[in-house]
Amino acid sequence: MDQITVRDAVNAFADFMEPTSAELDAIEQEIPLILAEVDLLDAQIIILDRTPSELDARRLRRARRRVLAERAALATRTAAVSLPGGAA
Repeated sequence: MDQITVRDAVNAFADFMEPTSAELDAIEQEIPLILAEVDLLDAQIIILDRTPSELDARRLRRARRRVLAERAALATRTAAVSLPGGAA
């Protein structure tokens, strides 16, 4: 009797495991937002175990503003792409 190995199971779905060009383009568009969110997370981690100084609070506010700005920019880019003719 033939046995199905893990390798056979993985190879059967190999074509579906790779991201498509559209998915890679979407990820590339989201990179600025991802980086802004990483900066916000860094700012939040810094103040976890201590009382935030004025510099820490400023860094946190700046990171939050950057995340909001990148979310708005991503929404604008996504809306411009999805509308016919590229009109927003």
